[in-house]
Amino acid sequence: MTVSYTLKVADSHFGGFSKLLFRWKGSIYKLLYKEFIVFVVLYALLSVVYRRLLTEEQKRLYTKVAQYCNRSTDLIPISFVLGFYVTLIVNRWWAQYTSIPLPDQLMCVISSNVHGKDERGRILRRTLIRYANLSAVLILRSVSTRVLKRFPTMDHVVEAGFMTQDERKKFESLHSDFNKYWVPCVWFTNLAAQARRDGRIRDDVALRLLMDELNAYRAKCSMLFHYDWISIPLVYTQVVTIAVYSFFAFCLIGRQFLEPLEPGQEGDLDMYVPLPTLLQFFFYAGWLKVAEQIINPFGEDDDDFETNKLIDRNLQVSLLSVDDMYQNLPPATKDKYWNESTAQPPYTTATAAETLKPSFLGSTFDMRMCEDAEQSQLAEASPSMPRIQTPLLGRFLAAASPAISIKNFGRGGRATPHLRRAFPSPHPEDPEAVDRIEEEETEDEESRGSGPPTPGGPRSPKASKIRRKEPPMVLVKAPSSESARTEQPGSWEP
Repeated sequence: MTVSYTLKVADSHFGGFSKLLFRWKGSIYKLLYKEFIVFVVLYALLSVVYRRLLTEEQKRLYTKVAQYCNRSTDLIPISFVLGFYVTLIVNRWWAQYTSIPLPDQLMCVISSNVHGKDERGRILRRTLIRYANLSAVLILRSVSTRVLKRFPTMDHVVEAGFMTQDERKKFESLHSDFNKYWVPCVWFTNLAAQARRDGRIRDDVALRLLMDELNAYRAKCSMLFHYDWISIPLVYTQVVTIAVYSFFAFCLIGRQFLEPLEPGQEGDLDMYVPLPTLLQFFFYAGWLKVAEQIINPFGEDDDDFETNKLIDRNLQVSLLSVDDMYQNLPPATKDKYWNESTAQPPYTTATAAETLKPSFLGSTFDMRMCEDAEQSQLAEASPSMPRIQTPLLGRFLAAASPAISIKNFGRGGRATPHLRRAFPSPHPEDPEAVDRIEEEETEDEESRGSGPPTPGGPRSPKASKIRRKEPPMVLVKAPSSESARTEQPGSWEP
């Protein structure tokens, strides 16, 4: 039976978890006390042998062996191995729980789409949901020892009402070497198709919805089967177990309180009881026992899943939903807040303080903006706005500047002369801009024709007289037709 302590930790208070340390059922003490007693007895035996039965020469030899064993414990990565293994086990444990088939969605679809208040409609709905529950019982019998003890044979399944005698004969007449938990799902699909032909399911959309929910239900049954079939690799479990056992085997020898090798040498304090070693055993061995308990949650441990309770709950709830609750609705009336624009449920005295807290409206709701009025004015992109400069880091990363001149656009090399034609000037009628472009093209041709300067030689006088001009900027926003007629071309600024 699952040990639930959720109510005990509903609120955080002083010593909240400390109260849980005194519980026995499902505790680490119940899991570990036998191994702990064995470790303490073995440690005590070695201590008695060392102190009372060994000679001085044998004690010196044992001291060297113990020191070697104590150093060897640092070479075993027990924390890493155990941590990764237990994390894997816990994730698998929760995934198995979410794979347990629950009929809640399926029973709602059956109740809303399989119609008929007569006996035939009632039989169809109850039979469909019973087939779904039968499939879950069959797969849980295959993976859970608790369910198998409850239903050891098919006679017990028939007697419990999950299957009729005729259905059992049909089930046993199907010869297969594999698990037949899927057979009731096939019966479900055939019966649903028959209900569609009889008009109990009114359209194909409803039938498709019913089939989709059944397939999701069957997929969970299949996942339970595969989780039971495919275990965590045995070698991994063996590695973790050997790591823990070998670590504490070295501790039994190396953590003894030893006498100094030399007569005058000062030794460690003899405590007789190795408290840090016992705590270490409690932590690491307990960690391993946690993995051992939840690696298969379908057993009979204290924290294993209550599969029998789930079977009882699923059958009762599903039959109620498709039979007693079918078209059994309370009258639809006006609610309490019919004439109110804002619904505000009442609070009790114990919770009235919550009404004083303001509602959360967003993390920036209370943010204070700059009081400068100029910063809050609307601005429209125009050529007169200041030029945006590329940050220094962006230049190192070869980021393109947002302000691209026509000259820089066309200097991509001889392989990209078409870019100048593909991006013409927005003002072809501007003679000054055309002249600037022609001058820049001439300068580029002259600079390429002059070639690199000769090392140590004079520069070309022609090239030295070339004066670089500021490249014209591409206009950010094209002017409207009216402004183009009224403004002069030379009024635009780069």
